[in-house]
Amino acid sequence: MSIWNKLSALFRGAAHEGAQGIVDANALRILDQEIRDADAAQGKARDEMAALVARRRMLENEAKQFAEQARKYEASARAALAKGDEALAREVAQRIADLERDATQKADQTVELRAAEDRLRQVITQTDGKIEALRREIEVVKVNESVQRAQAAVVSRAGSTGTTLGSAADSLKRIKERQAVREEQFRVHAELEDRRTGADLDAKLQAAGILPGHAGADDVLARLQGTPMPQIEAPRLAIEDKAKD
Repeated sequence: MSIWNKLSALFRGAAHEGAQGIVDANALRILDQEIRDADAAQGKARDEMAALVARRRMLENEAKQFAEQARKYEASARAALAKGDEALAREVAQRIADLERDATQKADQTVELRAAEDRLRQVITQTDGKIEALRREIEVVKVNESVQRAQAAVVSRAGSTGTTLGSAADSLKRIKERQAVREEQFRVHAELEDRRTGADLDAKLQAAGILPGHAGADDVLARLQGTPMPQIEAPRLAIEDKAKD
């Protein structure tokens, strides 16, 4: 193979791949259009079947009319024979034969049309089933396509989302660190303030039970039991009144 043939094959292959890519990218749109084309073809097939049914019914009516006319002429032929008019009877008999031939021909055509009608109806029914099954498959494919597009969008955003979440986590960590530093500052400030005012020492003494001025109930009872009760001095006003008397 010459270099030109190889290049030609390469270009044809590239064109085919490009065309195939376009077809694949628009596969659902193409399927929808093919379904519409199939529905349109089914509509034409139904119209043709309706015309076929109409033609078959016309032939049936014609065959029926020919048979009825033949029966009517049979009565006329018998009447002609009864009168002895054989020539007229023969003429009527020929008319009966022609009508019966036409009726038989129409009946045969009716049978053929009915068979064609049955075949066409079967084909239409089968095609309807195939179109409906394909339509359901297309709906499933569309749903799957939508889901996969959503998944692809999530995956495509996963990198940026991960970066964003990582940045947010770092910011949250820094905020927590700042809050911890502030809490420690507040705690140290409170300790320094307690030391300055003596509150820290009072808390320690109170915890040890030796804080001055904070005697318990047991201490008060012990003090009362160990100290004699003082005598109560009578009021001076009452003594002076007695002296006057």
